[in-house]
Amino acid sequence: MSDNVVLIGSVSLIIIFSPFFAKILKLPTTPIEIVLGSIFTYFGLLHDEHLFEIVAELGFLYLMFIAGTEINLKTFVKISLSTAKRIGGYLLILYGLSLLFAFYFHLSNIFIVLLPLISVGLIATLSKEYGTPKWLDIAMKAGAIGEVVSIVILTLTSSALEEGFGIKFIETVGYLTLFLVVMFVLFRAVEILFWWYPKVATTLMPHDDKLEQDVRLSMGIFFLLVGVMLYLHLELAFGAFLAGIFLPTFFEHKHELHKKLASFGFGFLIPIFFIHIGSSFYLEALVMDGLILKASLIALMMVVMRLIASSVFIDKLGLKDAMLVGLSHSMPLTLLIAMATLAFQAKSIDLLHYYAFILAALFQVISIMVVIKLLNRDSF
Repeated sequence: MSDNVVLIGSVSLIIIFSPFFAKILKLPTTPIEIVLGSIFTYFGLLHDEHLFEIVAELGFLYLMFIAGTEINLKTFVKISLSTAKRIGGYLLILYGLSLLFAFYFHLSNIFIVLLPLISVGLIATLSKEYGTPKWLDIAMKAGAIGEVVSIVILTLTSSALEEGFGIKFIETVGYLTLFLVVMFVLFRAVEILFWWYPKVATTLMPHDDKLEQDVRLSMGIFFLLVGVMLYLHLELAFGAFLAGIFLPTFFEHKHELHKKLASFGFGFLIPIFFIHIGSSFYLEALVMDGLILKASLIALMMVVMRLIASSVFIDKLGLKDAMLVGLSHSMPLTLLIAMATLAFQAKSIDLLHYYAFILAALFQVISIMVVIKLLNRDSF
């Protein structure tokens, strides 16, 4: 009981004081929460606890949910053909470089999946700080497509690592395909319904909302889709991400909803997830032979891949903003750690490489956030 009291108190202190350390060090709050989580664990103030893990998992799903609320499908599908081609070329180059690097450096096949992962979770945190400049808008659109691809690959790889390429894997592919088809039909059906009966949207989420119906409905959609993914044994983050997309797409009149949901998430659930990430990395591991070098090489490799691939945006955005697109995708913290954990549990990578991926993810978040801030210093 006393250990859990210390755990709760420590998490509370990190949540409260992380923003102050971030201001002093002139760093984003996210890496501060991760580092403090690791330091507190080293001194025995944080420990493995089932409830801690559950709340952290909820924080991760909520982060994916918030990332989804950044995307309005109605405007997303209207992106120009030239932009769509560039995004397609960007992803093709990214996965092509992944194959090339894995082959050239004699890496295991799991690296082909891990190196090109894209997550828009931390891109959502960038929008809180920098607004929506053109480069960030394109980064979000390219990231959304890349994340869907990454989550699909994550779902299939997870099934393959756990069950092999047998009947279970075929079932997973079938369930995933069925889910995507049903979601497409559902989105189209709701679009037609709201077009014929526009008052349905304002009834579900009224302008004058004293009962917080908008938050209640948002949470209902969030948990409903997560529950469906849980039942189908698919990646829960995918359901949370799609739930987030649903809100701005069909409830455009609720302009303040994203801010309300994000304030709750970034003030409570999401920090707990990042603290838990920090607690999963033991500082003692830093003395492992070759760990820092491997982590640095993995981080460098992932950044270089994205900078090379982002060259397709130079003629549209200019060199600096094209680099910012690539850099913003160089922080796939959540999916990278999730995928590395699955690979380690399936013995596809050893403990050294598992810690190397976690450390690389931390290197990327801290360094990339700083570099992006420096490139955007004229915005301050």
